[in-house]
Amino acid sequence: MNQARGFTLIEMAIVLVIITILIGGLAMPLSAQIQARRVAETRHDMDSIHGALIGFAMSHTFIHPTIVGEIRHFLPCPDTNNDGLEDARNVAGFCNAARGGLPWITLGVKGEDAWGNRYTYAVDPGYSNNTVGFASTPAATLADLDIFPNASCAAPAVMENVPVVVVSHGPQGRGALNMGGGTPIAPASVAADERQNLNVAVGSLPCANTISFVSHTPTDNFDDLVMWLSSNELFNRVCPAGGCP
Repeated sequence: MNQARGFTLIEMAIVLVIITILIGGLAMPLSAQIQARRVAETRHDMDSIHGALIGFAMSHTFIHPTIVGEIRHFLPCPDTNNDGLEDARNVAGFCNAARGGLPWITLGVKGEDAWGNRYTYAVDPGYSNNTVGFASTPAATLADLDIFPNASCAAPAVMENVPVVVVSHGPQGRGALNMGGGTPIAPASVAADERQNLNVAVGSLPCANTISFVSHTPTDNFDDLVMWLSSNELFNRVCPAGGCP
């Protein structure tokens, strides 16, 4: 009669090695799938932010003090104290900063990207002023924010003269603020393109100004997701048919 024979130690070791190889081969694709899902989630949330900014502009209006019948609109100020609310304006109606965090509570959107970090938000001072606002044609209110392909901030630009820029600092989140206001990962010194997109003091930015941002395909030193709202789109949505009611 044949006796049942179990696995030898060598056979078990071979099986374990094969399983380890298979698991290792699946780990990278699974990690890539998770990152792709988070990127897609963040882009979806940024689309919601895009729509919320247009909705804010549509619902926040005032009558121009000197142009009869001119109704103007304005955008929210950045959030510089990490409370999720837009900052108060000064006596002239201007925001106290051109860059800051996204005022997510004011806009009614998610306050963090898929990696748990705050968005950087920048708005042209004229578009956020609640005593000047923007007129019914793009030519009448030219915005100042520009998006470049690298931190040299030299022409040709990816997009020029936009009123709003929103940045997710990507999977690595280098230099981003988290919901508590801390900076979990310092930006790499070589990642100049990412440093240009940070909400930090102007003097520490490679281009040394608040109006320039960088957007290009991901690299080892750049994984930011950048969204902007053009003047034409803003006017077409807020003031259809070329004029506001």
